[in-house]
Amino acid sequence: MASRRDAVAAEIPRLRRYARALVGGNAEADDLIQDTLERALAKLDQWRDGESPRKWLFSILHNLHVDGLRRKSRRPPHVGLDSLGPEQSAPAADGASGRDLDRALQQLSGEQREVVLLVGLEGLTYAETAEVLDIPVGTVMSRLARGRGRLRTLMDYEGGDKGGDTGGRAALRRVK
Repeated sequence: MASRRDAVAAEIPRLRRYARALVGGNAEADDLIQDTLERALAKLDQWRDGESPRKWLFSILHNLHVDGLRRKSRRPPHVGLDSLGPEQSAPAADGASGRDLDRALQQLSGEQREVVLLVGLEGLTYAETAEVLDIPVGTVMSRLARGRGRLRTLMDYEGGDKGGDTGGRAALRRVK
């Protein structure tokens, strides 16, 4: 049991990174992570031997996130005072930064954002992502393609035209 707890603890940085990118706020992400860990530790016996702890934990986190979205849809949005600060009034000085990417990710649909983050950020395979989100692999591939395309569009728009006369898209080059 202790080795299972250690395996769960080892995944906390990945859970934190995914949750923060998914919900866009530190406090809400921390609550989601805490709920995920609480549920995981209470149900350690449900973790199947040989199954990836990452996939199992991301499934728990995803299900809690979806439940939270359903709850939120039934009540008005909450705006905390700590979410308003001086950093929001000053634009970033360095063009395409992490904030730009975070803003672009938040503009994706929730379904696209989940897939882009699990595959692109967390390194899950298409099959693992499909299991975590309980959707077909083809749906993962479709959402990923649309999400990546939308991110390219958003990042080009916010970062300026980087591709010369390519119709607003960044020029791609072949690497061998």
